[in-house]
Amino acid sequence: MWRTYRRAVEILQAVIVTGLPFLDINGESALRFDIPTLKLHVFGSVLWMQEFYLILAATLFFLLFIGFVTITLGRVWCGWFCPQTVLLDLSESIASVAKKKQRQNWQKLILIPLSALVSVTLICYFVPPAETLRTLFVAPTITAFFLVLWLLVYLELAFLGRGFCISICPYAMLQNLMFDKDTLVIEYDVSRDATCMKCDACVKVCPVGIDIKKGLSSACIACAECIDACRSMTEKKGMLPFPNYRGRVLRPKTYWLGGATTVAAIALLLLLWSRPPVDFLVIRDNASLPPDLNRYSYTIHNNGGKQLALELSSSDNVTLIGEHTLSLQPFSAFHGSILVKSNGKLEHLHLKISGNGIVINRETGFL
Repeated sequence: MWRTYRRAVEILQAVIVTGLPFLDINGESALRFDIPTLKLHVFGSVLWMQEFYLILAATLFFLLFIGFVTITLGRVWCGWFCPQTVLLDLSESIASVAKKKQRQNWQKLILIPLSALVSVTLICYFVPPAETLRTLFVAPTITAFFLVLWLLVYLELAFLGRGFCISICPYAMLQNLMFDKDTLVIEYDVSRDATCMKCDACVKVCPVGIDIKKGLSSACIACAECIDACRSMTEKKGMLPFPNYRGRVLRPKTYWLGGATTVAAIALLLLLWSRPPVDFLVIRDNASLPPDLNRYSYTIHNNGGKQLALELSSSDNVTLIGEHTLSLQPFSAFHGSILVKSNGKLEHLHLKISGNGIVINRETGFL
């Protein structure tokens, strides 16, 4: 039965999505965007706003991957991985213990705590989980976001539900443009229609209320509920179910689009691998100072999960006036300034930070 596989995938997805902010790697969430510092924590590393090119590379890979999956496997996202589908399916499964007439009301009750969990999880993707749980009903801003998200998620799931998939979801509409004749879909076997028992079991279980016997529908989310329902009837007579997955996964388009997605993934990995453990930026300030004296502002980003002790120095014939020894906390940025006095004629200044096996040189003008 496809439902068994779908439930396993859905539970795994729910655990991963809910658990990522709470998974601690190098003292930070496995995945979280920190709003005050504008940095993205990603599995033990950190991406800063000035590294926007990495976000663009990741976005390109994601778009290619989504296109590859959609053109090849059709609506597998809608029926197997979409968070809304997962939440509705899980709440329906729990509500199935109640009597049939009461299941809809039970589902709406079950969605109340599930929506609260979704709301807390969403906040934890932006605020450290420990801080979120500690201040959930103490900090007015976090409390307000929690209550508003809770209400919106609940109203969408409990009252709009599957209607969102067939009326509002932009991805569902985009899929219609991406499909071709070989895309994997669930299709009714019209050639065997004469032997169909017309029990309408496939129609009764369809979460979006379509009749698969009437042909392909853009509302179908490829959840395979109709296949399972039909199989429960046809296997008694030794027949295959009438609706089933149809399509050709391995074809030329699969290979070239899959190749492009792989190239984008490799490029993204190379960009991430080539990132330095520390970024060092130096800018000369426009300040009214004596001719032999300049002031420089600098920023150092620690991209790793270890505390660093660094020394600021210069190989030129200059005197550095200011703090030379710097301490950087994991995943932190240090902003400072230093005065540089020239002991002779100098056109270019070379500043260096070193320590913990790190040596970075920067060249800037000296006037």
